[in-house]
Amino acid sequence: MTTAYDIPETMTASVLQKVGEITLEERPVPRCAPDEVLIQVASVGVCGSDTHYYTHGAIGPYVVEQPLILGHEAGGRIVAVGADVDPARIGQRVSIEPQRPCRVCDFCRSGAYNLCPKMAFYATPPIDGAFCEYVLIQDDFAYEVPDAVSDDAAALMEPLSVGIAAAQKGGIKIGDTVLIAGGGPIGVIAAQVARAFGAADVVVADISAERRELAAKFGARVVDPAAESTEDLGAHVFIDASGATPAILNGVRSLRSGGTVVLVGSADVVPFEVPEIAMRELNVTGIFRYTNTWPIARELVASGQVDLDSLVTHVYGIEQVVDALDASSGGLKRVVRPGVRRVENPQARQ
Repeated sequence: MTTAYDIPETMTASVLQKVGEITLEERPVPRCAPDEVLIQVASVGVCGSDTHYYTHGAIGPYVVEQPLILGHEAGGRIVAVGADVDPARIGQRVSIEPQRPCRVCDFCRSGAYNLCPKMAFYATPPIDGAFCEYVLIQDDFAYEVPDAVSDDAAALMEPLSVGIAAAQKGGIKIGDTVLIAGGGPIGVIAAQVARAFGAADVVVADISAERRELAAKFGARVVDPAAESTEDLGAHVFIDASGATPAILNGVRSLRSGGTVVLVGSADVVPFEVPEIAMRELNVTGIFRYTNTWPIARELVASGQVDLDSLVTHVYGIEQVVDALDASSGGLKRVVRPGVRRVENPQARQ
């Protein structure tokens, strides 16, 4: 392992012990394999999956059965590199694509490495995440970011990649009308991406007045689905970022024939009417993470086409991860800065 930094032997990590219980631990700072880089974590976004593991201990087949470090939306600085990595990378600020595929299965070889059956993904049991001071990732999944991109924006390129993957699956093109259900972080990011991809009309539907107001600030046309129907919208693409069955069914009805449904939210069972799907030739698909999205994400942020910094409403230190995971604190996006112990006023953007 090559470094030009004074790296400590141990680091502070916030560890989920079991449902509802998080403790601080001192753990050894990991050492690089030949193809890896060691990153000092600067910022980590809180995802709904982190909150779900904290409150429920499982997401689908992924069950927390041993202590787990949460957090997968991360950015920081490379402070050491493995034997096969160019030492010139030391000191670079980077955004982390938080996954390690096998690279040799059929999915990986075809480019769909997000579907790799041997995927190791940050903060997905049993793989530790980034609510800690240092993490490892393979060299080519640490993407250098320009100085104009903040640490928070570097971290939030991960949810931005979800929005990019949804836009790609939807085939959004210049002049399209796009309906998005859900005005949370993913919905707002997806709306910005849709606009960047050329959509002429981007509509965000949410029953929350606060979220509609936030989505409007990012240039979306907003609708209260409880008061206003979108069924005559004739959208080319519908992206669900809500996971709410009524919102999904409404989105299907709001599409023109031949339109595309992209399911991003996590609904358990949706009673689609097969004749409607078949006779209107609707395309129904989903996304599972992303592939090859970081170069696009970096350009969208660096060019100002997508604003990630304004999403951040709450900032916490490593001792405050429990508070950061509390969805009742409101706001749009909460981030943790592992190099800081505590933030005195988390609701004031730092």
